[in-house]
Amino acid sequence: MEAIVQIAQVQGFTAIALGLIIGLGALGACIGIGVMGSKFLEAAARQPELVPLLQGRMFLLAGLIDAAFLIGVALAMYFAVANPLLASLAAK
Repeated sequence: MEAIVQIAQVQGFTAIALGLIIGLGALGACIGIGVMGSKFLEAAARQPELVPLLQGRMFLLAGLIDAAFLIGVALAMYFAVANPLLASLAAK
């Protein structure tokens, strides 16, 4: 009976951790892209001749910001589907 309780606790704590990982990652990515976009618009308004150069760099940074968030989502999904913590409990 105690093993079932431990498995339920691990699954519950994992679900809370998944929500935090995905939620805080999305929040950070949104804030990062918002700040970067506002800086891009500010720079484009000051020097319109540099827009093509700045636009390429902005898209590169947007991809890197989203990549960091998607790595967090992939890690969260790994723990949701194949939780190594549950495997260690099953081995006991």
